[in-house]
Amino acid sequence: MRVVVFSAKSYDREFLGAANAGRHDLVFQEPHLSPATAPLASGAGAVCLFVHDHADAAVIDALAGFGVRGLALRCAGYNNVDLAAAARRGLPVTRVPAYSPHGVAEHAVALLLALDRRIHRAYSRVREGNFALDGLLGFDLYGKTVGVVGTGKIGACFARIMTGFGCRVLAYDVVENPAVRALGATYVPLDRLLAEAHVVSLHCPLTPATHHLIGAAALARMRAGVILINTGRGPLIDTAAVIKALKSGRLGGLAIDVYEEEEGVFYEDLSAAILADDLLARLLTFPNVIVTSHQAFFTHEAMTAIAETTLANLDDLAAGRPCPNAVKA
Repeated sequence: MRVVVFSAKSYDREFLGAANAGRHDLVFQEPHLSPATAPLASGAGAVCLFVHDHADAAVIDALAGFGVRGLALRCAGYNNVDLAAAARRGLPVTRVPAYSPHGVAEHAVALLLALDRRIHRAYSRVREGNFALDGLLGFDLYGKTVGVVGTGKIGACFARIMTGFGCRVLAYDVVENPAVRALGATYVPLDRLLAEAHVVSLHCPLTPATHHLIGAAALARMRAGVILINTGRGPLIDTAAVIKALKSGRLGGLAIDVYEEEEGVFYEDLSAAILADDLLARLLTFPNVIVTSHQAFFTHEAMTAIAETTLANLDDLAAGRPCPNAVKA
């Protein structure tokens, strides 16, 4: 089956190509899927999409008109696909529901340690011959209270690592995870978690209820000097409110791997351009802020799992059989 892979980077070619082993005719396209680029899929049996590809109703109709018979997402989220439109046109949609939760959790821990111990600042300083310790004071994680918001597979992995550091773990989720309780974590209301935690790490999905979960009101409830980590979804955080909290000192540090307006910025090399996003540009001026470009998932193990699951989903689409990773409208 001919498959057009949108938003294709060199690593997509590497891992998808290795997993494919000649089963499908993979055509890699660098542009994101949009109404303007949909014609690139003409004659393909399926398209393979990533997080910044857009498959709204107009694009779905265009793809169906070009003969596309299915959409394979190489990610877990599917908020960028109009599932009702896909169902109306009879186009199955598949995804990769889980891949290396350990990698994302470990990246969250790496961000926390780097921010706490000012590793990013120390690295830059010593390369310029500055070996002074002023401004690099951190704190012991041992004995501190860590709040984990969202205790699915990734949140559970993060909680497990934090207990290994000797932290007191508070957890919040609409559905409690027995495995997290078994670690010794305590489930509490969100307001209590925010008030008591020295560190708050976000691992919950993006829903209407969690959009801007951390805004002005939530920040006001937090302990002064709290460190906030987000490797979940960008819109969980109200960026403007967070900037105000950083300026006032209410927020002691921020480390994010996701950003609410990351499309068109993350995954791209903009080193020769002017950053047009004023909020992101402002964030990058703070010495107690670390931003990474949605790379928490980016491990060899995760990329291998994503590629293998995506190709298995494409096998099911090509054969016209039910897929266990199909997304229901």
